Amino acid sequence: MVALAVAAPEAVEGVRASIGAPFPMLADLDHRAAEMYGVYNLFGDGLAAPAVFVLKDGAIRWSHVGQDPADRPSVAEILAHLGP
Repeated sequence: MVALAVAAPEAVEGVRASIGAPFPMLADLDHRAAEMYGVYNLFGDGLAAPAVFVLKDGAIRWSHVGQDPADRPSVAEILAHLGP
């Protein structure tokens, strides 16, 4: 499991700590991944919406796209959707 943040590489650790993610986080500095998943500038604010995509065998098995920065599933909820 890995998370992405639309942030500079030097800011990623702070973002990871602020959401309590127990998994690695990588920088999506040019927001290419956020754009590919349709969550960059979703609300016309030039930011990536908080979103989680659980993939298996290259297909999205579960997703959550938040409506504001605080609208995020818990780490436990994300882990529950990983399955066996």
